[in-house]
Amino acid sequence: MSVMGTRVARREDPVFLTTGGVYTADLDEPLLEGALHAQFVRSTIAHARLVEVDASEAREAPGVVAVYTAADIAAAGDLAPFPVPIPGMIPDGLARPWLATDVVRFVGEAVAVVIAETKEAAEDAAELVIVDVDPLETLVDPLAAATDELLLFPEHGTNTALGVDFGTTDDLFDGCEVVVRRDLVNQRVAVCPLEPRAVATTWHDGRLVAYVSTQAPHGARNKLAGMYGLEPEQVHVIAPAVGGGFGAKINLQADEALLPWISRRLGRPIRWAETRSESMVSMPHGRGQHHSIEIGGRRDGTVEAYRLSVVQDAGAYPGMGAFLPFMTRTMAPGVYDIAKVECNVKSVVTNTTPVEAYRGAGRPEATAAVERAIDLFAAEIGMDPADVRRRNLIAADAFPFTTPTGAEYDVGDYAGALDRILDAADYAGLRAEQKGRRERGDRVQMGIGVSIYVEITAGPAGTQGEYAKVHVRPDGSVVVHTGTSAHGQGHSTSWAMLVHDATGVDMDRIEVVAGDTDRVAEGTGTFGSRSLQLGGTAVWKATEIVVDKAREVAADLLEAAVADVVLDVDRGVFHVAGTPSVTRSWADVGAAGDLTAPMGEGPTGQPLEAALTHTADKATFPFGAHLAVVEVDTETGEVTLDRIVACDDAGRMLNPLIVEGQRHGGIAQGVAQALYEAVLYDDDGNPQTANLADYAFVSAAELPSFELVPMETPTPVNPLGAKGIGESGTIGSTPAVQSAVIDALSPYGVEHLDMPLDAERVWRAIRDGGA
Repeated sequence: MSVMGTRVARREDPVFLTTGGVYTADLDEPLLEGALHAQFVRSTIAHARLVEVDASEAREAPGVVAVYTAADIAAAGDLAPFPVPIPGMIPDGLARPWLATDVVRFVGEAVAVVIAETKEAAEDAAELVIVDVDPLETLVDPLAAATDELLLFPEHGTNTALGVDFGTTDDLFDGCEVVVRRDLVNQRVAVCPLEPRAVATTWHDGRLVAYVSTQAPHGARNKLAGMYGLEPEQVHVIAPAVGGGFGAKINLQADEALLPWISRRLGRPIRWAETRSESMVSMPHGRGQHHSIEIGGRRDGTVEAYRLSVVQDAGAYPGMGAFLPFMTRTMAPGVYDIAKVECNVKSVVTNTTPVEAYRGAGRPEATAAVERAIDLFAAEIGMDPADVRRRNLIAADAFPFTTPTGAEYDVGDYAGALDRILDAADYAGLRAEQKGRRERGDRVQMGIGVSIYVEITAGPAGTQGEYAKVHVRPDGSVVVHTGTSAHGQGHSTSWAMLVHDATGVDMDRIEVVAGDTDRVAEGTGTFGSRSLQLGGTAVWKATEIVVDKAREVAADLLEAAVADVVLDVDRGVFHVAGTPSVTRSWADVGAAGDLTAPMGEGPTGQPLEAALTHTADKATFPFGAHLAVVEVDTETGEVTLDRIVACDDAGRMLNPLIVEGQRHGGIAQGVAQALYEAVLYDDDGNPQTANLADYAFVSAAELPSFELVPMETPTPVNPLGAKGIGESGTIGSTPAVQSAVIDALSPYGVEHLDMPLDAERVWRAIRDGGA
């Protein structure tokens, strides 16, 4: 019986629930013995010219070994400039310095770094560094930045870091009976992983060794090699337990990447672990897009044209966040068959923390925009928003479907997902209850929001591959080397399930090795909901090759033709077809062969292992539908999320238990953005949400139990039929909850509210009648 599709408990969890994981800050490695501690001195002003950084008193403080500023790095002359993250797309003139040089550009930018014998000594000495600045005018509004009235990089000549005009036609809405226009804000949020960033690094036998809390160990290795003029094999990166990433730990930032330079200069290991307050201003943020939407069509509910214009806040130094609007453009039409679609994008710099990928990375923004547009269009023509959606969905028999923005959707049944959530939620009954509350004028009003989404995973097509190696040991156990790097996704369980299903080897005899660039030859990492369809497929393919090799060895042991040997996966043994009583086990096969040959080789001289990199020719496009029910206290503005009904289709499920866990986490983060979370700055660029007392971080207390509706539409793109699931919940839940709150407020004249829909914002909207 196949294990595929069964609810297998994650074998990673017991250690985290008992003794706890070993994170970078917990490491007690011989290579780190006698490590020094780093503490960054960060700017407390958003935009200023650096007059002087006086570290003289700090250098004399007890326990201090060294203090470095940008001037010290320049004087050393052995460190190339920190590279731009997307060479050829981000101008070199906008590159982030290792430490602030001449100008500081956001609160939290590293100005100096103190190295001391203890963490406490480094923290105390950092307070002694005097940073003398001449304040400059500040830009925190990306729309103001886009006007170029004030230039943050005068030598660059514009605040636009990256922008592409895909074209605008004057007649896009000609013939439309109704056209609705609205400006929206998809607010900036803090990533808030439970483990902030951390690095421990040293040099050993001429090699750079770095322990990093990262989603992409091999990416970190390759970047460090490039920065320090090394070959990749001269760099060893290890990712211990990683306490959350959500996109912000894909790329090394300048402060992290500087630590090996310090370690080399001082000849001692260096450790650094970010504090929560430090993380809130220096770890990259997410989202931060401003949208202008225009949607037009007929009064029967048919949408004929849609235009989305995006201004992305890239923060002080453009990184991956500057590229995210391209993903927003790709997914701009969403699930709808709209004949004419236009989307133009621009990323601008501001005096704020840089923006990177955050769960969904451009795709939630696209869904939020088009779903809000559909709701506004439905309200304008007086139709039920669910009916307008159904009328415009791409038909299930239209796949593969190429959108006007060039995305080739693999397969989907969007109407099926919509029908499932409406039935599960009793949509008609909810609308009836809502009508009764409105007629009675109840203090607590109900709102119902619906969203349908499609997203892209493991894309763009052909650009990403993933590595796997499967090896059978002489005792018949199996070790899997994977280039994916799990931080909560359950890869160890999932990859063991794949190998068990193909071989019959017990799961507890299958070891999964990841997160170590010396033990795993290649790898891309874990992000973009790519792991199962790329990394899992690589494991599956490599296992198939190993089974074929093992059959040859078993044939020799059974003195039979290879074609006659079968693998009974239920028993985990090989036998000749028609003779199931005479068997050879995986241990027999693993131990067989010339004893002088490398361990694990069979009589054929072929090692019982296979290694490969799987690259998909096409991306996949998970989809789904969410329905949210909220209650709004019209006297206080308090919003209570009553229900979330979610149908998330990620193709064939390997382990429904893990899929549900991913959906739970995604939905929670999507709800949090809709109702609670926002990074705020004052006009001078001072963060107003620099800790978890001021930043509304969601907890289980604010969330109901999620009602998960199953649906599986396998993709033909990979042999597993799987699509990504890690980000889907975030994409579907946010617009559903936002729409639900606005729906509850519609009798008060409220047509739109930007997120987060907190009590004050809702109360003011009711008071002002939507003005």
